[in-house]
Amino acid sequence: MIDLKTINAVLGEFEDRGISRVTMIDAIESAMATAYKREYGKRGQVVRAKLDLDTGTVSFEQMKTVVDDTTVRFPTEVEEHEKHAHAFYPEEEQLAEGELPRFDPEKHILLADAKRMKRGAALGEEIVFPLESQDDFGRIAAQTAKQVVIQKVREAEKLSMMEEFGEKKGKIVSGIVQRMERGAIFVDLGRTTGIIPYEEQIPGERYRMGERIRAYLYAVDEGFRGVYLRLSRAHPKFVVKLFELEAPELAAGSIEVKALAREPGSRTKIALVSLDPHVDPVGSLVGQRGVRVSTVMSELGGERIDIIEWSEDAKEFVKESLSPATPIDVVLDESTHRATVTVAGDEQSLAIGRGGQNVRLAAKLTGWNIDIVSVDGNEIAESDGESAAIAAENPAEAAGVMPTESAEVIADAPAEKTELPAEEELSELPASDETVADKEEDRDTAKDD
Repeated sequence: MIDLKTINAVLGEFEDRGISRVTMIDAIESAMATAYKREYGKRGQVVRAKLDLDTGTVSFEQMKTVVDDTTVRFPTEVEEHEKHAHAFYPEEEQLAEGELPRFDPEKHILLADAKRMKRGAALGEEIVFPLESQDDFGRIAAQTAKQVVIQKVREAEKLSMMEEFGEKKGKIVSGIVQRMERGAIFVDLGRTTGIIPYEEQIPGERYRMGERIRAYLYAVDEGFRGVYLRLSRAHPKFVVKLFELEAPELAAGSIEVKALAREPGSRTKIALVSLDPHVDPVGSLVGQRGVRVSTVMSELGGERIDIIEWSEDAKEFVKESLSPATPIDVVLDESTHRATVTVAGDEQSLAIGRGGQNVRLAAKLTGWNIDIVSVDGNEIAESDGESAAIAAENPAEAAGVMPTESAEVIADAPAEKTELPAEEELSELPASDETVADKEEDRDTAKDD
């Protein structure tokens, strides 16, 4: 007999961990059946246990499947001899394709015998034979039962976590930094641990143990040892999900993200379209006085975010994608899928961006190869979305200065000389002027004389 108080306490504890009572009872019954078979059963028997939660008693029964000569084959004398001669003869035989299983009187019963016991017995039906109840199990049988319970609990926990975090896949989760190992960050998510691989981290960010962190759950994998949760802070959708938390219009579906290009830790371009004519897509994400976009930028460690309005007109979309620069003209070549953008001289640095970043992200956002040319037709930069090439004729490049996001004026000017105020100008002391030390030295010399 099992102590019901202990059983109910254990069931309540596992319910708090997301494992149902039915699952735990099934684990206990499987463990008891395994222990019974190991201590009192025979080779090949199919034993099942039934736990009565009202009395705490466990009943055992043997199951036999109804068969005939069309569903099983009868063993030869050689097979019977091998079965009884070898102590480690496997219970589960390996069957070739199309081969019938061997008849085993411990788990099979012939149809004719089954009909004598139960009227209307059919092939494949299971016949139940009660077994004598036992409460005393040996040490090995008890250890085996314990291992069965542990295995069942692990499987149930794995299934529970797969269901829980499967629903959270594609969303932002929050946890505490547990440890850092070989560049990866392990995050405590409560019931399990998530991992942020090195390539999914924002470059330049530093994390401390015990620090709370938010990340995008992009994969839930079932492994041999448990459930593996893959997190990311560099994923483009991480930015979208952060904006959904700040902008109700985006979360409600009034605004749709049509395209997004991101270089984590540096800059992001996001193109929006409004599905409601009364909603301004750009203003909704920027927020009053920029509070919404500032909150997202703070979460991303100061990453710059360009929010533009998507347009069906490819020429207008390419022009907007180069924000904050304002191109003069855009010419599209459909055959090569290339856009030639003309910019003024004082807009070149803005259009190109630091190291070609702005034109590179614009090309990735729009899907067009972009060429930046000056007003006189000279090519300044080009990008296919993956890389950017900057011509040497670019004024900033020629001066040895990388383009920045702000307009720059580069001019050759004489080096400035810092002049001291008139009262601080240095002048030579007159020859007659003596320091205090000189006067004391003269006085000492006179005394000696």
